[in-house]
This record gives sequence, C-alpha cells and structure tokens, in this order.
Amino acid sequence: MQTKTGYVTIIGKPNVGKSTLMNALLGEKISIATSKPQTTRKRVLGILSDENHQIIFLDTPGILSPKYLLQEKMMDHVTKSVHDADVLVCMIDIKDDPHGVKTLEDETVAKLLEKSSAKKILIINKIDKVKPDEVKELALAIKEKQIFADILGVSAITHFNVDLVKDIIQSHLPEHPKYYPDDQITDETERFFVSEIVREKILEQYRDEVPYSTEVVIEEFKERKKGKDYILVSIIIEKESQKPILIGKKGEAIKNLGELARNAIDRFLGRPVYLELRVKVKGQWRSDKHMLRQFGYDIENE
Repeated sequence: MQTKTGYVTIIGKPNVGKSTLMNALLGEKISIATSKPQTTRKRVLGILSDENHQIIFLDTPGILSPKYLLQEKMMDHVTKSVHDADVLVCMIDIKDDPHGVKTLEDETVAKLLEKSSAKKILIINKIDKVKPDEVKELALAIKEKQIFADILGVSAITHFNVDLVKDIIQSHLPEHPKYYPDDQITDETERFFVSEIVREKILEQYRDEVPYSTEVVIEEFKERKKGKDYILVSIIIEKESQKPILIGKKGEAIKNLGELARNAIDRFLGRPVYLELRVKVKGQWRSDKHMLRQFGYDIENE
C-alpha cells in the first residue's frame, strides 16, 4: 500500500477546542489547553504515524481581529498554516455558536476557507453539551453551503468520534512518503514545551488581563548528570502594577505557580527539575517588534 502523508491544519475561533482535539488525536499532550481563549500563540506541530499514514497536525491560534502586534503575528501563523495544509479542519463550538454564524460568517474564516485548495472538514465540537437534534440541524444547514467534504460532530474532551476524525483525515491525505520518523511526535524542543507549560499554569491561575500580558522566556536550561536539571524562567509582564498580582502576598501566588509548573514539567520530561521563576517588566512588549523578535515571533527586520 502506498504511504499517505500530509499536513492537516486546524482552525477556528478562540476556545473552540482545537488544542484539545489535536491532543486527543495524538494521544499525547503536545499543545497546551485551558478554558481561556487565546491560549495558543504560535502554531504547534504534532505528528501521528502508523504503518501507512503520517498526519502532521498544525494547531493554530484562535482566529480574531488583531488589536496589537502580537495578535497580528498570531494571525500570520494561522494564514501560513492554512497555506501549508493538505487537509483543512475547521472547528465550531456548537454550545457557543449553535448556528455556525460566528465562525462561518466571520470575514477572516470565510476568506481562509475560500482561498484554500485543501480538502476541507468541518468539526462540530462539544456535542456532549447539546441535544442530538441540534447537531443534526447544524450539520444539515452547513452541508447545503457545499464548502466541506465531510462534516462530523465530536466531543474532543471525551474523545467521542475522535477515531472517526482520524479515519476521515487519512482518507483525504495525498500519497507521499513520510516526512518524519515514526517515533517522532513533534518538531519542538524541550525548552519550548517547558515555556508553554509555565504559560499554561499562568493562564489557569490568574484572571483578567494578567495572563494575556505575560510571556515566558527560558533563560537557562542546564541538564545535570548529578542532581536535578536546573531551569531558570523569566515571566515577562507589561506593567509594574501586574507584578504584585503575579507574585502575591508574601510570594504565595508565584510559589504556588512554581509548584504547579514544576510538577507538570517533571511529568512531561520524565525526570525531576529545579525550577526558578523570576518576574520582569517590559513595557508594551506585545506591540514591540524588537522584543517580539527576541521572544521567537517571526518579525521581519527593517
């Protein structure tokens, strides 16, 4: 049998469950997922291989109208990922968007779907939250638009119909040799995942604007033959007034953050680490080209 391999880009509005779906398909937690929107900032690549197939998933930031440079760069990741796609998976949260209007009538989403030549699949997520008739009604209404090759209801968080999603994706993959070894599940480094784990815990532990004003930078990552690996993390915020919120009374908030993050990092790496957190203020970093470039965002030199 000829090997089928391709890039599968997952798009949708913020908080529809894109990262949860990719993690469920992979059987590994590659992309951080929280209850807050705008969790994903860069595209995250996950690889699922079997004997005759290789699916290269691209999890993307939620589609929004950018308000500052960081969000513009997030949307650039979406556009590039759609361009790279052999299969384009568009997700709708049926609980939040019961008629699909927020998603499919969004100007950016519509343009991405129109311009893409990839095979298109619509995933109606969170169907465990509504009645079956609501899912059927939405699927029939969208089918009439003749945009998608397949439409499927799933619950990514409970894994309902996740295997069927994989089967449908595989049916649309082009014939091509595998790009990656079978045992590789991502192209990212340990440093990337450590920074994402810390950022995930910030999103979970803090409210309002603080998590969105935060960037996580790995300053040091020392593997030791004896003793625990040492990881020094800088948490970048925009305002001095956010610093006491992040640190908390007598340092309790950041101590709790450090403990939660360290435990998650230990589990992810499969070895114990010593994690040190520091807080730095970098005013308006989300709109600063130089700082965004330093933080690993694709900013053109001028």
